Amino acid sequence: MSQKGILIVFSGFSGAGKGTIMKELTKRYSHTYALSVSATTRKPRLGEAEGREYFFKTQEEFEKMIEKNQLIEYARYVENYYGTPRAYVEEQLNAGKDVILEIEIQGALKIKEIFPQTLLLFVTTPNAAMLKERLIGRGTETMDVISARLKRAWEESQGIENYDYLVVNDDLERCVEEVHSIICSEHKRVARNQDFIRNLREELCP
Repeated sequence: MSQKGILIVFSGFSGAGKGTIMKELTKRYSHTYALSVSATTRKPRLGEAEGREYFFKTQEEFEKMIEKNQLIEYARYVENYYGTPRAYVEEQLNAGKDVILEIEIQGALKIKEIFPQTLLLFVTTPNAAMLKERLIGRGTETMDVISARLKRAWEESQGIENYDYLVVNDDLERCVEEVHSIICSEHKRVARNQDFIRNLREELCP
């Protein structure tokens, strides 16, 4: 069956738990999944390592990567660049790993244009009340920031129809297994197994 990995993009509301789901998937199925490592021009924080949290680049290095089309997508936030290196992703996919990225909606749609077989997953809580509760429960943000995040969530909800699957994160254990099951099913799609089908036909040819 399909040997090449699948590119999987997670998007979703802040506080919906997409980061936790991704970490659990890579922990439980380390032989199956690889988290995409982004490149950035920001300085490393204490405890961060090159190639683990990020590939740390100078602005000049990053802009050369843009010029040479070495990034699948990139954006600039608060004077720093962030982007997804093409070589790392393609290397992992060719090795048979399913590569997981966490990107907002616009970036996800750009990636889908470049890699049409990308699997897009949108992570949400069961309802808005739980989302607000989780954001407050973090205890790291003011109510003004939480209100801004909820407003942003409403805006993001307008793009959910562009995604392949909706992941409702009400119970982490069940949710992680559900996502793993979705990805396993995707590997069996006829469109992803054209080489297998061609080889089978050749073998069957009288």
